[in-house]
Amino acid sequence: MEVATKEIEVRYAETDQMGVVYHANYLVWMEVGRTALIKQLGFNYAELEKEGVISPVLDIQVSYKKPLRYGETAKIDTWIEAYDGLKVIYGYEIYTGEGGLAVTGQSTHVCVKKENFRPISIKRKYPDWHNAYEKAKKKVSV
Repeated sequence: MEVATKEIEVRYAETDQMGVVYHANYLVWMEVGRTALIKQLGFNYAELEKEGVISPVLDIQVSYKKPLRYGETAKIDTWIEAYDGLKVIYGYEIYTGEGGLAVTGQSTHVCVKKENFRPISIKRKYPDWHNAYEKAKKKVSV
């Protein structure tokens, strides 16, 4: 399983009245993690969009464990939890600067044609991406 790691300094604007990171900002950081993983695998999501293909979120799950605060550095680990040639489930863990687990999550995506939102097979249309995702995804123990 391949993991991409990205660090983000928590900015004041990302915190709420309680002084902790506002919950929706973790979704933005997950996107940063996905982009980093895709880049680490040798691809570019912006290039996919230029070809008229987008990858909307079908489902997202987030579990908040420990708050992050302004001035801390968040570490986002991202990997491919599951992949079947059409649908991708990314896994996330976000850590505090001291290494405490702050957030866990998963997001489910499918690639679609931008013009009509019809799903496309990554396996058929982008065999290089497919092969990279197959190699990088989490291995299931039997």
